[in-house]
Parts: sequence; C-alpha cells; structure tokens
Amino acid sequence: MSYPGLVVPEDGVAPVPRRLRGFLDNELVFDTTRALYVWEVPYYPQYNVPLEDVRGDFAERQFATVYREGPAAGTVHFKWKELDAWFEEDEQVFVHARNPYARVDALRSSRHLRVERDGVVLAEADAVVIVFETGLPPRHYFERTAVRFEHLEPSELVTECPYKGRTSEWWSARIGGELHADLAWSYDFPTRQLLPIAGLVAFFDERVDTFVDGQPQERPVTPFSERPDA
Repeated sequence: MSYPGLVVPEDGVAPVPRRLRGFLDNELVFDTTRALYVWEVPYYPQYNVPLEDVRGDFAERQFATVYREGPAAGTVHFKWKELDAWFEEDEQVFVHARNPYARVDALRSSRHLRVERDGVVLAEADAVVIVFETGLPPRHYFERTAVRFEHLEPSELVTECPYKGRTSEWWSARIGGELHADLAWSYDFPTRQLLPIAGLVAFFDERVDTFVDGQPQERPVTPFSERPDA
C-alpha cells in the first residue's frame, strides 16, 4: 500500500471535543459536548453519547444500544441511518463519524494524468486536483473539458461522504458494448474544505487504468473496489 493507513487508538475510544447533535422527525434526540469516538471497525469510529444527554425515551428505542461496561460505559450508540441528521457544531455530517486521525487535502497538481478503461481513454490532463485522504489511494479530479463524455452515461447513483459531502452526478462507462457501472463521480457543492474539487470529475482507480506522468499505476485494492461509494 503506497498511502498512509488508518490509525485506531489502543483502547478504541477517544473524546469528541465538538458539540454533537442528532435529529429525528425534526425532534432533537441528543445534544452533547461529551461524546466519545468508539472504534468497533478499523475504518472509522462511531459516536457514543452520554445517557444524560439523550432526550426523552430515545435511548430505549430499537435503534439505540446502551453500553453498560467497558471504556464507553454509560453511553448510547444510535444507528446512523435511523436518525435524519447529525451535526458537528453547526455542520451536517454524512454517512458516519469523521475520523479525528484522518486528514483530507485537495491539492492542485501539474502531473500529467490519463485514465483508461479497456484501452479507451476516459480522461487526460496536464493539470488536476488530487485529493489525499487518509486510508485511501489518491483521487484525481479532472476538469470536465478533459473528460471524454462520449464514453460515459449518467447514472442515478447518489452517495455521501463525511468529508466531501453529497455527490451531484455519477457516470458509468460504455466501452465496446459493455457497461462498466458507476466509475466516475462529481461534487458540485462539496464541503468547504474540499471546494477545489467543485464540479470536477474523478474516477475509481480501483476499476480503471491510471497513468501518472506516463507511468502506469497499479490498481489499488480497497473496500470500494467492488462497490460504488466515493
């Protein structure tokens, strides 16, 4: 692997220094400044909320799990998708908790990039924006004028990312009569930290052939190799 891996604390728990709120049907479920990050999978943490900061009977609902022992004792975990919205301070968070040990940078680059699938060029440019996200291979974002849209077909897929926001468009590639589903995506309105990628197009390096300054890159193997999720 040619990029940094993810870090997990030794005991799998860390304090959340941000105000955290969750809503369901426009009702406040919890409001806390004492939440915990809890790692139960290595890829990202979950939020655990002190029982005292949970409103009404929400801690007793089927989508809530109360921790009675261990370093997170006295907290409750809510299934993410069962709530309508999660907020860190006043900014909405999507999909799952943001990892405090992860970093996401969008950097302009003058490297020559070319993306192919089955020998057909899908995008080529001398200037791109590269997103470096901890635990994932670099993602190369192309200006739309550098993308060969004659090989792409719009997809109805919509995905969300805790760091970049909600995608605005996805495309599949049709090459030689074969459809390669959901290879490329774009964020028209990314989070403010990722504004440099607004309106640009990226491809899954896991499913295309990428050339950097003329050198072929090995296809990375990640949890996203077979399922679409930008």
